Amino acid sequence: MKTILLIEDDTALRENTAELLELSDYQVTTAPNGKLGIEKALQEHPDIVICDIMMPEVDGYGVLEALAKNQQTQHIPFIFLSAKTEHKEIRKGMDLGADDYLTKPFDEEELISAVESRLAKSKIIAQNTTKNAQTEVEKEDEVRNLNELKNLFDDEGEVTTYKKGATIYKEGDHSNYIFLILDGVVKTHQMDENGKELITALFKADEFLGFTSFEENIPYQESATAVKKVELAGISKQSLKLILESNKKVSLELMNVLTDNLSEIKQQLLQMAYSSVKRKTAQTILQFVKILDKKPSENIKISRGDLASVAGIATESLIRTLSAFKKEGLIEIEGRNIKILDIEGLEMME
Repeated sequence: MKTILLIEDDTALRENTAELLELSDYQVTTAPNGKLGIEKALQEHPDIVICDIMMPEVDGYGVLEALAKNQQTQHIPFIFLSAKTEHKEIRKGMDLGADDYLTKPFDEEELISAVESRLAKSKIIAQNTTKNAQTEVEKEDEVRNLNELKNLFDDEGEVTTYKKGATIYKEGDHSNYIFLILDGVVKTHQMDENGKELITALFKADEFLGFTSFEENIPYQESATAVKKVELAGISKQSLKLILESNKKVSLELMNVLTDNLSEIKQQLLQMAYSSVKRKTAQTILQFVKILDKKPSENIKISRGDLASVAGIATESLIRTLSAFKKEGLIEIEGRNIKILDIEGLEMME
């Protein structure tokens, strides 16, 4: 059973949150302030820490800094609880090394999802990446093309599963691993200054996720979230770098994949900038059908917010356009489900 240290000065919130976590089969230890929280963390070494920011004695930032300085606690996943929604406050916590944050008030699903995803990520990071040099050489020799590289991810990678809506990584997280999507769909996204989400890309099974830089341990520049249940296989960037350095063919094939991804993103940006609202909406529906690997006649279930974010239009405008498509007989709508009735009509939309 995984153990959680909950540090929160609000008695009612502390007790209610602890109860929710215990009902989800976690062992919970609590502390009413930062000073006692640090002491308990050093004594008990929990699997994860959930900590309020504004507290007496020592605030949440102080708790995070104290645990980060101690070798025995510096790798424990850390989630902030905060009533503050200002971007600079959230950014401060992430810059200090927090793994995630929850804005009060939060619901049970948000809480459990954050805990599960952080524990899963911690498991990957804890994987021993310092392998025998001979073993590394053997693996490098085995990988001769992109398909064999994907097989290596499948065979040797650390496999983790994320529920629909779960965060895989957040903007600002340390980017130590590259992932291959074994199953499901992932969206990458950023928030603009007004708090509006912009989906930067969609990834499906058999595609790579999480590329940043091989030379520097720079943080992720965007967040990644599971659109539907996702299974990932992760390999450390250092291990992948050794493989690519020893095999020019694999490097070139991977470069072509990344170049194609950039071309698709360019097309999406051009569509967002210059296409009409109707064309943006039509192309986005078709894009989701492709990514979700659906037949045109099958229902696709996707949030209106995600559709609007990919299309680069306001949610209200998207909803009005979907209603117009329905009246024109292009699509059928039932709840959140959308079924294409006239694919050619959507493809030719101007």
